[in-house]
Amino acid sequence: MSDLQYIVRQPKTIAKNPPLLILLHGYGSNEQDLFSFAEELPDEFLIISAQAPNALGAGSYAWYAINFDDVNGKFSDLKQAKESIDKIAIFIDEIKAKYNTASDKTFLLGFSQGAILSYSLSFFYPNKVQHVIALSGYINTELLPASIPKEIKTDYYCSHGSVDQVLPIEWARKSKPFLDNLDFKNAYSEYPVGHGVAPQNFYSFKTWIEERL
Repeated sequence: MSDLQYIVRQPKTIAKNPPLLILLHGYGSNEQDLFSFAEELPDEFLIISAQAPNALGAGSYAWYAINFDDVNGKFSDLKQAKESIDKIAIFIDEIKAKYNTASDKTFLLGFSQGAILSYSLSFFYPNKVQHVIALSGYINTELLPASIPKEIKTDYYCSHGSVDQVLPIEWARKSKPFLDNLDFKNAYSEYPVGHGVAPQNFYSFKTWIEERL
């Protein structure tokens, strides 16, 4: 059992096996954050917004700790991050079974810390999800399997704010060459915003999603 809490938007159009969209929020947020997108996304979707397991207080949660010290500066708790990746993988299987979703139409959308884990999960669990939407995140090379399977068919939508003060744009820019080098399908775009999702960014990834339904 994953034990992750979540909220649901049921499909607005009835289907025996609806496509599935899972949302993973960023550090210090909660399951309500990305859920604000739900009403604007395709009616066919079963949309699940998961809450990260580590409480920070006052409605704030994290998928893994970000620590600070005099020696290392800012660094991520990679053990906790991998534990969350494994929990999310189990969670996806539980949701697929519970709601009888389409086996070939699982979308994973993450923002910031949620995007970082979305990338990593797709490498640790090949083809568990068919489509990754990574907003304001990057590929953390410390959160990769020893070798990335070549049979991955997942495709990736990657976007970032060009003036992001939280996760530097330079980190995000490495994602496309990384994915290109593996011959994985991907689209990369930048928007003149900080650590957030501009309206044009939303409509861009919405169109990308619709083209894959």
